[in-house]
Amino acid sequence: MGNLKSLQTLDLYDCRFSGSIPASLENLTQITTLNLEWNHFSGKIPNVFYNLRNLNFLYLVGNNLSEGVIPSAVNGFSSLSSVVLGYNYLLNGTIPSWLYTLPSLVELDLSHNKFTSCIGEFKFHSLKRIDLSVNELHGSIPSSIFELVNLSYLYLSSNKWSGVLETSKFEKLRNLTQLYLSNNMLSLTMSNNSNSMLPKIESIELSNNNISGILSWNYGISRSSFQLTARATSNSPNSTHFFSVSHNKLSGEISPLICKASSMEILDMSHNNFSGMLPHCLGNFSKDLFVLNLRRNHFHGIIPQTFLKGNFIRTLDFNGNQLEGLVPRSLIICRELEVLDLGNNKINGTFPHWSGALSKLQVLVLRSNRFHDSIMVTIKGLELEFVKILNTFTTIDLPSNKFQGEIPVCIRNLNSLRGLNSSHNDLRGQIPLSFRNLKMLESLDLSTNQLSGQIPQELARLIFVSVLNLSQNHLTGFIPQGNQFGTFGNDSYYKNAGLCGFPLSRRCTADEIPYPSQEIEAGFESGFDWKITLMGYGCGLVIGLSLGCLIFLGGKLEWLVWIIEKNIHKKIVRNKRSIRRRGVGIS
Repeated sequence: MGNLKSLQTLDLYDCRFSGSIPASLENLTQITTLNLEWNHFSGKIPNVFYNLRNLNFLYLVGNNLSEGVIPSAVNGFSSLSSVVLGYNYLLNGTIPSWLYTLPSLVELDLSHNKFTSCIGEFKFHSLKRIDLSVNELHGSIPSSIFELVNLSYLYLSSNKWSGVLETSKFEKLRNLTQLYLSNNMLSLTMSNNSNSMLPKIESIELSNNNISGILSWNYGISRSSFQLTARATSNSPNSTHFFSVSHNKLSGEISPLICKASSMEILDMSHNNFSGMLPHCLGNFSKDLFVLNLRRNHFHGIIPQTFLKGNFIRTLDFNGNQLEGLVPRSLIICRELEVLDLGNNKINGTFPHWSGALSKLQVLVLRSNRFHDSIMVTIKGLELEFVKILNTFTTIDLPSNKFQGEIPVCIRNLNSLRGLNSSHNDLRGQIPLSFRNLKMLESLDLSTNQLSGQIPQELARLIFVSVLNLSQNHLTGFIPQGNQFGTFGNDSYYKNAGLCGFPLSRRCTADEIPYPSQEIEAGFESGFDWKITLMGYGCGLVIGLSLGCLIFLGGKLEWLVWIIEKNIHKKIVRNKRSIRRRGVGIS
């Protein structure tokens, strides 16, 4: 290849080449475009920079380059427009000073590597795209970045940036469309008479920082941030499609002006100190909305009652607020809904059995509310409706409500169930023998109910159960032995005075010797392949499929909601970044 001295463009994108990048490339003195993206090249970046003085575009993203650092010195490169070395993961050291002095540089991507230390000041204003995310860079963000009047994309997430950003610094970034500063240690302060509007902004990601203050949809974040959603006050549709300020210390209310953000796809304000009532328009302000996450705030009042017909909402997360009233039946038109998390509120009424029509639902969380109903009626009486919803369920999580009645025999049909948590309710009667059919069960929590009778001996056949909590009931008789039951401690049976046998110290008497269980296996015989939709919390217990892990007993489902939301967001970002070069004017 080194003999092709007149070659101007070498494009080996995604060809699955491996080994070292050949040093003979230094002979290609006329080359202007070198694209080796998404291969399996490894080792050092060859020292080709001294001779390739006509190079305009250098793309080495998505390889396994891992030895050493970027060469610290080069000659020429007055025309170099793009340096894209991201997703090599192990490129390290400091960013060489020559990268700050390239007069024609438009695109700089060093993301997903291990570059360290502070970065220098850029000497020219030609840059349109900077991606330094997912490295180990620290210190303050260089002030020269805020002088880049042509900048459209700024990705600095997941580093160790710190310090306070004055909002006035953003005044010159009038062309900025993508701003990602998440997972750092940044604070923001409002400058006097600041007019830091971002008129073209599409994506704002500020989550996991130290941002505090009151979010005002008219004037930005007073005394803490800039006018992030300034165009929401204009008459024209707002162009912002992604807005995340989660895991900060922001407060204030959500203004109805949010309803002007008609292109919003993801709105994440979770884990802050927001309060007030939710605007009635929040369910129908954007036809493109995928994710609405208001988790862990102080909102009160009712859940928005109106949703757009034909909407694309996949995640609604209101967990950990003070919302009350009923679950809106209008949610039935959210046909794409995958996550509905209403846990830890003051919602009342009966179980939303109409959710059986939501065929794509994966997560339904109702825990710690004020629901009241009979489990027998809710489940057994509506089996035909549940056929639709149970195509995707793997876990049922209904703790800390006021559910009453007996556990229905028909639960035997849920043969893909991995986890069942109905703790802290008012369930009565016996544990059904039909539990023996739940061969995939890994977690069972029926604690703090009014269950009585014996534990079916056949439960010892459930070889995957690794979490069991039957404490604080009125169970009696011999504890099943063998398989997983030999691994459970006293805590699994706490405050069941009538139980005996291992692991308890109380031995069984002759009349407590177990006998074969019998149960009338009446009920709905389904011809369907029953699976179960996720209604639980947890982390840590492998459950198979693609859902990761679940554990009850006080765990939280936050990670799972986060995974689904992030997967949705990644698809959106991936589509946006796939047209990156077109967006920054690179052919």
